[in-house]
Formats: sequence, C-alpha cells, structure tokens
Amino acid sequence: MGISRSSIYYQPVIDPYDLLLMQRIDEQYTRTPFYGSRKMTAFLRRGGHRVNRKRVQGLMRQMGLEAIYPRPRLSQAHPEHEIYPYLLREVILDRVNQVWAADITYIRLCRGFLYLVAIMDWVSRYVVSWELSTSLEADFCLLALERAFQIGCPEIFNTDQGSQFTSKIFIQKLKEQQIQISMDGRGRVFDNIFTERLWRSLKYEDVYLKDYRTVPDAKEGIGQYFTLYNQERLHQSLNYQTPAEVYFQRAVLL
Repeated sequence: MGISRSSIYYQPVIDPYDLLLMQRIDEQYTRTPFYGSRKMTAFLRRGGHRVNRKRVQGLMRQMGLEAIYPRPRLSQAHPEHEIYPYLLREVILDRVNQVWAADITYIRLCRGFLYLVAIMDWVSRYVVSWELSTSLEADFCLLALERAFQIGCPEIFNTDQGSQFTSKIFIQKLKEQQIQISMDGRGRVFDNIFTERLWRSLKYEDVYLKDYRTVPDAKEGIGQYFTLYNQERLHQSLNYQTPAEVYFQRAVLL
C-alpha cells in the first residue's frame, strides 16, 4: 500500500523526564545551534534542572544534535557506503528542478519523538515530498523519494552523508533517473542552508505552537503546514511569491 509501518505504529519507550529535557534541548538548539553539551547543561541548570553533562551528552546524541553544525546530525555514514563529492560549490542556481536537496530533522511529540525527511527544490523552495518515521531506517526516505519522482526529477540531488542517503537502494533510485549525486562536505555549515531554514520555520511556526500528541496528529498538522508553506506563505527571496507559484510557473515555462 506504500505506507511505512514506522509512520503508523509507535510505542513510546523514553523516560518522561528525559523527554522533557529533550524538548528543552530541541528548543534551545534551534535558537543556538552552536551550543555544545557544556553550554546546554548550563542552560538546563539555569532553568532548574539538576542534570550533569554526561546525561545531556547522551540525550543530544540520541537526538542527533551536535554543536558547530547548524543542523541536527541525525544521519551517520555507513563505512561501506560510497560517498559522493559536493557538486554545488560553483553552481549558479537559476531554474527549478536544477537542484533538489533532502534532509532529516527531529520532531518532538508530547510523549515521544519522530524523524522527518523533506525533499526541497532549491530555486523555488518548494517542498516536493516529505515523510515521517519513528526510526532512522532508510525506508521512509525511499518513500519520500518515490513520491517526489511523481512530481518531477532534478538534475542534481544533494544530501548529507548519512546512511539513509548513501544506501545502495537510495543511490540506485537516483542513478535510474540519471541524476547527478551531490553530498555535503563534513563540517560545512552552508551546504544545505535552504533546508535548514525550512526546519526552523516549521518548528517555530507549527511544531512548538501545537505540541503534537500522536503520530497521526503530527502527520496531519505537518501536512497542513507544508501545504501553507508551499501554496500561501510568501517569500521575500522569491519576490513575495509562493514556492508553488515559482516552481510550477517556471517548470511550465522551461
């Protein structure tokens, strides 16, 4: 049926107090991505939480958060997977379907958490496809990719070096479409900046305001947000047009 099991079945297994700490860490990290475990520990203590650095390190590791990088490092490279070079260093972005990028972020729930993958067209900022999962297995990324191909096909596909995106089956799907594969360099802050801005907008304008309780609630709410983001939200960088207007107008003209 094309439905990921991990997007439906969910059993929370995390300690409630750890979950509270993770929510505080997530909010602060979104504001200050340069905070490492030392500063994050100090921040939590100032808020009245009796925690040590070792506990904070463990929670940040579980969330995939790491200082210096402006994004959650939710994807860890597989040692046997092939890594591709970053192709966008000298590229001038001037047309839709020139570059798509995919990334994963942490989404909190009242009693647990999810992972979200989104595929975005860089020129129009249009969110072509997205999917939620309770685990970091590659299947939800593959599902998002297959849905994206029903809308269009890019010349270049950019991701981080995580195991989801370097897996043989994900790479094969790209090669079947004759897509050039680009991967972020380790420690490069701005390689996927447009998707990072999307994550911040999503969290501040939707996730933190609604505090989703269940997976179905999050799936419905995030879907509604992406519809608003694509079809109604005006972008100054797009001359106050919506991503959908730019993506489909230019796609037709090209």
